[in-house]
Amino acid sequence: MRFAPGARRLAIPAFAAAALLAPVAFPLSLLALAIGGFVGWFFRDPERRPSGPGVVSPADGRISVVRVEGDQFRVGVFMNVTDVHVNRAPFDGTVESVTHRPGKHLPAFSKESERNERVDVTIATEAGPAEVSLIAGAFARRIHPYVQAGNDLARAQRIGHIDFGSRADVLLPPAYDREDLLVAEGDRVRAGESIVAATDR
Repeated sequence: MRFAPGARRLAIPAFAAAALLAPVAFPLSLLALAIGGFVGWFFRDPERRPSGPGVVSPADGRISVVRVEGDQFRVGVFMNVTDVHVNRAPFDGTVESVTHRPGKHLPAFSKESERNERVDVTIATEAGPAEVSLIAGAFARRIHPYVQAGNDLARAQRIGHIDFGSRADVLLPPAYDREDLLVAEGDRVRAGESIVAATDR
């Protein structure tokens, strides 16, 4: 089983505490063991492959936003605490910039989450400019991008992860229109696997 970076940093202290507490405070030892197990499970990073041609979801979770912004469509995915939190590139392209924007830590499923802390990854694609945004939630305090400006991306490649409850958006290139969208608000998707927009371009 593969794990996202940070799993050892958070899980090992919990497992160590469980071992130290076992002889003197067994209930607390069990609690520490459970915490370590939860952290490892949360940071799981399963292999994923696209289920077909088109734009893949950047995250596991439920579609929370589908809207027009100028001449582009934004598709947002809310990640519950039970979802895999490793994020993936929706399409092939080249990273133009990775920008951290400080902000609030409101629930990621709310409309107000637009003001939350985030990392915006702008991407040049054959269909035009695009962007993936990793948005912190109420409990998420750290966003971990894996890419930097100049990196070439392959569709479904790992591009980062967010700790504990959050949201990931993809701003599709202008070449995509409403007829290309294959998802609606409320749909369940899987990062790097589910197709959110299809086109023959």
